[in-house]
Order: sequence, then C-alpha cells, then structure tokens
Amino acid sequence: MKPAVISGLEAPLLPKGGLVTIIGGSGFIGAAVTEVFARAGWRVRIACRNPDRAMRLKPLGDLGQIGAVRADVRVPGSLAGAVAGSDAVINLVGILDERGGQRFAEVQARGAAVVAQAAAAAGCRAFVQMSAIGADPDSPSAYGRSKAEGEAGVLSAFPTAAILRPSLVFGADDGFTNRFARLIAGAPFVPVVAPATRFQPVFVSDVADAVAAVVARQMEGQPGGCWELGGPDVLSMREIMAFIARETGHEKPLVDVPDAAAGLLAAFSFLPGAPITRDQLLMLQRDNVVSAGASGLAELGIMPMPMAAAAPAWLERYRPGGRFAKAA
Repeated sequence: MKPAVISGLEAPLLPKGGLVTIIGGSGFIGAAVTEVFARAGWRVRIACRNPDRAMRLKPLGDLGQIGAVRADVRVPGSLAGAVAGSDAVINLVGILDERGGQRFAEVQARGAAVVAQAAAAAGCRAFVQMSAIGADPDSPSAYGRSKAEGEAGVLSAFPTAAILRPSLVFGADDGFTNRFARLIAGAPFVPVVAPATRFQPVFVSDVADAVAAVVARQMEGQPGGCWELGGPDVLSMREIMAFIARETGHEKPLVDVPDAAAGLLAAFSFLPGAPITRDQLLMLQRDNVVSAGASGLAELGIMPMPMAAAAPAWLERYRPGGRFAKAA
C-alpha cells in the first residue's frame, strides 16, 4: 500500500508477511480490500459461505497468495478454523434487507460478535468491523440498530478493534450506481425516493485503504478506534440521481416520490423485485454523512476520491450506443 499524504499526514504502512482473514470477502468491498493487502505482500484468506465466489479474486495476488475457505457467521463453529493463525481479521459481512431468509440480528449483530470472539480466541493482533454511518441503538431502522449492536459486541470481545462506518460506497462493481444507471436507461422518468436525504459517497478504494491503515495502526500496538468514512462531497439523493442520469446520457425528468407513495411501495417489499423495503425507507429518513468532529479519511492520511472523478469510467457503458458513444 503506497502511503497517501494529506496536510503532512502519512498513512501507516502495513508490515510485510502477514496473514489476513477477510470474513465475507468475496463481494464488492472484499475485492478492493483483498487487492490492497495482496499488493502489500500479505497472504489473504477469504472466508465466506460459498468459497467458489472468491475464486475470481485469486488473480489479484501471486500464485498461492490468496485462498478461500468456507465459513458462516451464523455458525460459530465454522469460524475458528477460518481465523486460525491470522494476524488480522476483517469482518465485512452485512445485509441490506432481510429478504432471502437472513436476519439483521443474526448476521449483523450476533454474527459480528462471534467473529470478534473467534479472532480474540485465536490471538489475532488486529480486528476491523465494517459498520455503517447510521449505526445507532436508537435508529428507527432495524438495520441501523443491528449495526450498533454488532459494534458493541465486537468491542466487548475485542476492545482494541477498529470500527469503520462508511457512507454510501461507490465503485465499478457497486450495487448502487449500476442499479440506478440501468433503471434510468430504461425508464421514461426517474422516480426519486427521499430526494432531500444527504449522502457523502466514498470510493471503495479509499475504504480499502482505510482498512489497511487501521490494521497497520493496530499492528503497531495502537487501539483501532472508530472512523467515519465519507468522500469530499455531500450530495442529496436527487443530486446523485441527476449525476447518474447526466453521466449515462439519459437526462430524463426527475420526479420526487412523496413519502406516502414511497410508503406504499415499501408495503409490497415482500414481492420479488420490489424497489425498497420499509426498513430501507426508515433509513432514508436520516442523512448519511460524517458526523461533525468524527475521525475519518483525513486523519488516516487518505485523500478521498470524488464520485464525479471516478464514476464516469464505468457509467459510460450505460450511454446510448455503449461505452464508445460520445459524451453529450
């Protein structure tokens, strides 16, 4: 990991030759974290329910540097072997809704705690819990409450753990900008739920660098701390939708969805393909930005990437005519 310098600060470098286990590492954020640690010379063990999904990440490292094992945070007995011998453990497991049989309480609350317990029992030196801005025991959403409960369980089992709370994470393979780019391309107008809610979108590579930076701190004997991760810009949901529409060449009318209509949509979240759940609607009632005075990317020596600088590289494929079409 090359250190980034901002205002004279330098992100600490990872020591060479470590072993990191990334729980839930086969997904979008896991790929970026895997690349950062592999580039720093660490061996990477990806622990997930379906190890076959992690096979695509092996080319990010040298031969034998990246491996995968089966583990499930809902099955505590599957975790001891997954974290054995690790210098650092990173828990990325999370769900956005409870469709498909998984529950916030068992995945994001109890699951986080049992991972931290396994890491502590294995003698790991560093632990990172990927939480979220909005983690709050008094949150109106079950998602936010379960994230807060997971943080508490982690710190109880592993007091020196680092807690990372990102805002909306974007990147080439994200489920947000790509989902809405497809929706905008095929719709006559763009419905915008919670148009005034503000976000501080953060680039996935910056999140991965933050993970490495807090692991490096713990490897030096420093406590992990709590870090809120946001990019350089604060944007409303409406502004984000307008940006995606503009960058994909589909500048269609933006139609704000009244709260009552959004609630009606959420009432049918049990149907396949439903756009939003009631719990997600509750989450959108609060801004998703870094708290005043919170430690974040700047304190870790990381210069954040604006969405406007990174996202056009992958949004261009949604333009009429594809990625080789000329921008308007």
